[in-house]
Amino acid sequence: MEFRELGTTGLRVSAICLGTMTWGSQNSEVEAHSQMDHAVEAGINFFDTAEMYPSPPMEETQGRTEAYIGSWFSERPARRRAIVLASKVVGRTDATYFRKGRIGGRVTRAQIFEAVDASLKRLRTDYIDLYQVHWPDRPITVFRTLNYVHSEEPGVPIEETVQALGDLMAEGKIRHYGISNETAWGTMRYLAACEKLRLPRIASIQNVYNLISRNFEHGLSEIALREKVGLLAYSPLAQGYLTGKYQGGALPEGSRKQRYNRLQRYETPGAGPAIGAYVALAERHGLDPARMALQFVLSRPFVTSAIIGVTSLTQLKSNIAAMDLKLNKEILAAIDDINLIYTYPCP
Repeated sequence: MEFRELGTTGLRVSAICLGTMTWGSQNSEVEAHSQMDHAVEAGINFFDTAEMYPSPPMEETQGRTEAYIGSWFSERPARRRAIVLASKVVGRTDATYFRKGRIGGRVTRAQIFEAVDASLKRLRTDYIDLYQVHWPDRPITVFRTLNYVHSEEPGVPIEETVQALGDLMAEGKIRHYGISNETAWGTMRYLAACEKLRLPRIASIQNVYNLISRNFEHGLSEIALREKVGLLAYSPLAQGYLTGKYQGGALPEGSRKQRYNRLQRYETPGAGPAIGAYVALAERHGLDPARMALQFVLSRPFVTSAIIGVTSLTQLKSNIAAMDLKLNKEILAAIDDINLIYTYPCP
C-alpha cells in the first residue's frame, strides 16, 4: 500500500481510503466489520464516514454507519490509534432530523459542536482525525450541475465555521479539518479565513473525481497542489458505472441502482458513450475497467487518496488490487483523447 501526506498535517494516509456509506443500508454490521478487517490487513489506514450515512439518507438510519465503526473500535480497541478516521458534518439542509431541536442543518458553531459530540458518541472514540464540512452552507448547487446560480445570501460566515473547527482542535475532539463538495472560490475563502484567524489550514478537499467527472482539474487542481490541500476523490468508479456493470441497461441484482435508483448523476446524455469508450479501452488492453478507472484517479498528482465504497469483499479486494496496476503512456493518452470528446459529461 502506498501512503501519502494529508495536507501539511504530518499524517500519512493510505492512497486508498475505505468509504463507508453503504454500511447500514446495503451492508450489515457484520459485513462492515469484515470490510474493515480486510482493509486493515491490506494496509489501508484511512476510513471515511459522515454523520449523514448510510446512503440514501433517511431519518431512521441516520448515524448507523458511524455506530458500526464504533462497535468495530469497541471490539478492537488496539486498532483505533492505527486508523486515520474521517467524518463530516452536514452542510445546509432542510432536513431537521440531524439536530435535537428539529431545525434545518447549518454549519454554525453550535451545530458543529453538537454534531461532533454526537459522532464521537456513535464512533466510541475521543477524537476524529479529520473532520469535514460535507457541503457548503451558502445556497449553491454543488451536485449534478455545470451552471453556477448566484445568490446574494452569504450563508453562515466561513470564518465562524473555521473558528469552531479550530476550537474543536484546541479541545482535542478533532485533530484536523477539511472541506467537501467545495468550489475554487470557497476553498480559497477557507484558506484565507484560516490565515486571518491564525488557525491551522484546511487539510483536504473531498470532491467527486473520476474519468467522466474531471471538472476538478479546472481550477481546483492548481489550488490542491499549490496550497497543499489534496483531493480525497470520492466516487472514483462513478458509483459503479465505470466497472461496466450497467452497460446496455443492465441492472444487477442488489446493486445500488437496482435497490435505490439514485444514480442519475451518471445518466446524462453523454455518459453512456463516454463510459462505453473507457470500458472498451480497458478491454482492448486486457485491463479490468474498474481497476483502470481507479488507477487513473490514483495517478493524478493532486490526489491524496481515492475513496472506495464496496458492498462485498470481492469488490474490496479487486479495488485494492488497482494499486498494483500502472497505466502506460499509450493508455493515458487514449484516456485524454476520450476526455476531449466527452469532456466531464457527469458534473
